[in-house]
Amino acid sequence: MDKMTPEEYKKFLLDTPRTGKLAVVRVDGRPHVSPIWFAMDGDDIMFTSWHETVKVASIRRDPRVSLCVDYDQPPFHFVIVEGEAEILDPTPEEKVKWTTQIAGRYMGDELAESYGKRNGVEGELLLRLKPTKVIAIKNMSD
Repeated sequence: MDKMTPEEYKKFLLDTPRTGKLAVVRVDGRPHVSPIWFAMDGDDIMFTSWHETVKVASIRRDPRVSLCVDYDQPPFHFVIVEGEAEILDPTPEEKVKWTTQIAGRYMGDELAESYGKRNGVEGELLLRLKPTKVIAIKNMSD
């Protein structure tokens, strides 16, 4: 088991489109975890969510979140990003730019534009996770 360098964990997060599992805290203290598609802007994680989700309500109240991305086959790797999520107020063009970039990672270039437009609508929010701590481990089974 080895720690990943910042370059290694960014490569791990970006090279293969794996879903992230985003954890937030509900108002009563219970955890809530949901899968997300994401992209990166420098060190920050960019993602979207519908404005009426538990995830968004929790972030509005308490922006502290944790994101886990893992590779679930030997030799097993994972990255956990802790930080604060910010709900952005982008222009419609900026939102579609990000939703298209995120969709392209998961659906491929041929479907990026259609999914980007579908996900760049009113009510879909763009969020930025600013990391405060990263735990990145590779080769868990070694």
